[in-house]
Amino acid sequence: MEFTKYHGLGNDFILIDNRHQSEPVLTAEDAVLWCDRHFGIGADGVIFALPGQSGTDYTMRIFNSDGSEPEMCGNGIRCLAQFIGDLEASDGNAATLPYAYRIHTLAGTITPELQTNGQVTVDMGQPYLLAGEIPTTLAAADEKVVSQSLIVADRTWEVTCVSMGNPHCITFVDDVAAIPLEALGPQFEHHSVFPKRINTEFIQVVRRDYLKMRVWERGAGITLACGTGACASLVAGVLTGRCDRKATLELPGGPLQIEWSETNNRVYMTGPAEKVFAGSR
Repeated sequence: MEFTKYHGLGNDFILIDNRHQSEPVLTAEDAVLWCDRHFGIGADGVIFALPGQSGTDYTMRIFNSDGSEPEMCGNGIRCLAQFIGDLEASDGNAATLPYAYRIHTLAGTITPELQTNGQVTVDMGQPYLLAGEIPTTLAAADEKVVSQSLIVADRTWEVTCVSMGNPHCITFVDDVAAIPLEALGPQFEHHSVFPKRINTEFIQVVRRDYLKMRVWERGAGITLACGTGACASLVAGVLTGRCDRKATLELPGGPLQIEWSETNNRVYMTGPAEKVFAGSR
């Protein structure tokens, strides 16, 4: 089976051309083996480009490295858009840039646009802010979770929760480098107040337009970047009065440009997606 490896700021994925059928050609168990960095190809997840549905151009499915299936992945959908562009070019149908695709995901329709400078801008849609939408039991289902107290590892953290189609818990700290992410991440992810588990972002505000971020991803652990997490973190920063509606999010793998539009309430993410290599297994 042929595959192509891509990464978005070091958040790496195995991309598979699955346009010939509507279900992934690999099982979740297969994905775990493929993602193993010692005995497999190595990746944070496997992404399948499937036929579109409900009027979209393509469908995205993704299995994390632990075999779980998230609703969406921000860095992953940038990689998928670039992969699709490369597939169409090899088929002799190269699009004139900039060019946007409508992608069906478990989080709804997402629209990534390939730019002429190699970047990909993604309309991530509107953030979900109510506890029942995230979901979390930190507040009543119809209330927002902003600056709520949460005890993890015998410490009280001030957290804000946002869903970008997948759930995020954001906490602001003085120094992200000092956070023992490998110890805290699993405790946040599996906390009882998050019935579907949670992605966790630790954010350091350097300036109102520049934030540093480290992330523990649900189902993948420590990664170098998380697109939906960067979007959720900017929203949390605005909700708590810490940052502007447009800012650079500096992740371990590099920067993302995030904007939460005051005009239409939608979040836009811009960042790279790069091909690493192709092969067969």
